Amino acid sequence: MERDLIIGVDAGTSVIKAVAFNLCGRQVAMASTPNRVLLGPDGAAEQDMDGTWADTAGTLRALAERLPDLASRAVALVATGQGDGTWLIDAVGRPVGPAMLWLDARAGHEVQALRSRPASQIIAARTGNALTPSMQSGQLLWLLCHQPERLARAESAMHCKDWLYFKATGVRATSPCEGVYTFGNFRSLAYDDETLAQLGLTSLKRLLPPIVDGTRQHAPLSRTAAAETGLLEGLPVVLPLMDVPLCVLGAGGIDFDSHGTLRRIGCSVLGSTGMHGWVTDDLEAIMPSAEAGYTIAMPLLGLRVRLVSHMAATLNIDWLINLLGSAAELAGGIALPRARMLERLDTLALNSTAGQAIYHPYIAESGERGPFVDATARAQLSGFSTTLGVAGLARAVYEGIALATRDCYWALGSLPDEIRLSGGAARSPALRQLIASVTSRPVRVSNRDECGATGAAMTAAISIGCYPSVREMLPQWVDAYLDERVTLPNPHETAFYDQIYQQYCEMSLRSRAPWRALARSRRAHLDAVDQEIQ
Repeated sequence: MERDLIIGVDAGTSVIKAVAFNLCGRQVAMASTPNRVLLGPDGAAEQDMDGTWADTAGTLRALAERLPDLASRAVALVATGQGDGTWLIDAVGRPVGPAMLWLDARAGHEVQALRSRPASQIIAARTGNALTPSMQSGQLLWLLCHQPERLARAESAMHCKDWLYFKATGVRATSPCEGVYTFGNFRSLAYDDETLAQLGLTSLKRLLPPIVDGTRQHAPLSRTAAAETGLLEGLPVVLPLMDVPLCVLGAGGIDFDSHGTLRRIGCSVLGSTGMHGWVTDDLEAIMPSAEAGYTIAMPLLGLRVRLVSHMAATLNIDWLINLLGSAAELAGGIALPRARMLERLDTLALNSTAGQAIYHPYIAESGERGPFVDATARAQLSGFSTTLGVAGLARAVYEGIALATRDCYWALGSLPDEIRLSGGAARSPALRQLIASVTSRPVRVSNRDECGATGAAMTAAISIGCYPSVREMLPQWVDAYLDERVTLPNPHETAFYDQIYQQYCEMSLRSRAPWRALARSRRAHLDAVDQEIQ
């Protein structure tokens, strides 16, 4: 049997997917398993580390059920995953408590204190990134204050993909991704002692695993992991970057013109959260902001992706679907299946009148992280009257996601020449059209179902010597899957959305003090209720 398949895993916050690709980039089969988020007090968002590995192994076994000869045909295994967060293990490799996810908001106070000091400017200049509660730096500071015994037991501080790599190979390592943009230097792609000192985390440098380049090295699948996954012992296992830069790669975010010059192609990954940015090869022109933004390595030498992320994208649509479902049940009816509801909402939003209300899509419990950071930020619907119906509400929510997209691009300095869209939202005609009209830029989508797993598999193909570099892979693995159709801006709406965008930004800025006051009031009320119960 010919060995001709690369297995790419994408362990997301809510779903773990395993995808088999042939060596030309065609997706052969896919399996998935729901992932569980454990929510707790004060913004806690955690996952059981053993459970995440068990579900990943189970997903690989499920993939083998679809491809019975998977084990004998596989040439490499590669697992990416959700970024940021803190996954602690001890000296023997056991989890030290549950993982703190990127959604976890408990470090908000520590991060806000850092952001108020000059250190935040120094950290941004060196790492290329603004501080957020999602990052491991703030979460380690929170653990130092609230759970120091966990840090005392910990031997390594990892991220999701690092944990899966460790479970597969027994090797403690990380890629030049979250570790660098949190604790390092975006130019050297190495840890940086000055950054650690500015963060106040020099004493925890011992927890940081070695940085490895997955395009150049890999490790063998261990006997234990082989038994758990159903794959063959010794299979090359590759440690890639986190999911977002790999989504950018898989969705077409790297594009060269006929002269070999890198084009300014925007890439928007709209899933539960939203990531927006572009790839650059001009490191000297990167001017990191201490307010918001990421600078992340790409799996091609000399390239970085500049990104700004907002916490909630399709989470806002999920909220609307749940709201309408509850209303249907309250009226004695039955809620439509989610797929049918999505289809109807999309049609309503696409055909409804523009600008009936302004919606700020800050629906996540952990607030907002881009293009500003505020753990107290909350969604708001403004400027509506009794004439606003379900269609107008749907339009406002979809417009809010599009306005957040524009806001993130402007935080990077300008709008790109073209936007390539991936993630769950790429299937929405309404969102495609609204993003085009709100940004006044053409929008293309990738027909790839799993862009993150695709980018991971591309990394593995280079690591095992199938291709010399990402650039040689682009025509077959990426460009061939870009939709020929381009969604153009609606010229009758772009000027109107220019005005709406200015009002959107002004209202958001003026709301920050009320958000914080509301958070204090809620906290005081909950404390008073707790005291009465006790």
